[in-house]
Amino acid sequence: MTKHNVLLVCGSGASSGFMAANIRKAASARGLAITVNARSEATVEDYVEEIDCLMIGPHLASILEDMEEICEGHDIKIGIVDRDAYAHLNGEKALDQILALFGE
Repeated sequence: MTKHNVLLVCGSGASSGFMAANIRKAASARGLAITVNARSEATVEDYVEEIDCLMIGPHLASILEDMEEICEGHDIKIGIVDRDAYAHLNGEKALDQILALFGE
């Protein structure tokens, strides 16, 4: 498996920090090489050269088109974290979503 660098965004970066930690734990338990960082959606442009996956908190689904525009021209998979997974900070389920974006 390839190493993936994931950016997880929410409004302020706070709730996504907990989710990112749980995704990292799930990836580690599976022996996967995945880096997950949590930031505010306002900082996405600062990371487009470093990431290959952008996950958006479900409460920010309305910004999907804006994020697609920012990531245009870069090989970045973009997804919205499942609402139930996000609400329960289910890192396993969110990790499965990330892997599915890459066909893994």
